Amino acid sequence: MCALMNLPPETADWSRERPLRFWDPGAKLLKTIRDYQRLGADAFLGGARRRLVVLRHRFWSVVTAADIPLTVQIGGGLKILHPTGIVIHPDATIGVNCLLMQQATLGAREGVDGVPRLGDHVDVGAGAKLLGPISIGDHARVGSNAVVLINVPTGMTAVGVPARIVPGKRRLETEIIQLAAGTARARQ
Repeated sequence: MCALMNLPPETADWSRERPLRFWDPGAKLLKTIRDYQRLGADAFLGGARRRLVVLRHRFWSVVTAADIPLTVQIGGGLKILHPTGIVIHPDATIGVNCLLMQQATLGAREGVDGVPRLGDHVDVGAGAKLLGPISIGDHARVGSNAVVLINVPTGMTAVGVPARIVPGKRRLETEIIQLAAGTARARQ
């Protein structure tokens, strides 16, 4: 059973982003993105600090060979275990408590407008490609090396090239979460 099942779906587990040791490239890269977005448009000292954050971001981007823009919309609790080769389109959105493995791509398709939108608690396997204006539902999974060009419903799993949808074990977990949330709301 998922350890995050006790959290409401919109609650981010920020401990997932905390660097575990000195050399934790995925967490350090993500920290530069968070720092940049937190500084915002602070004109007084923000300009110098932002330049320093951009420099740190470039360093960790080179170390990880990842292309994650500073302005991408990422929900809290993103876990990047092996950041090597991850590519994310600047307009893509990622929900809370998601997991991205190495070589994952969230990008556009030639001749098609739009980019992927990941729901909450989505796991994306190594080498997966999510392309075009698609939506990945909450608690969904994308298998390693899958090429996803279609929407993935909540709690389902996408596998293969091109990806097809198969029921995932998370579907039952998702139904339990939704049932518990409905029960909790009914008690209030």
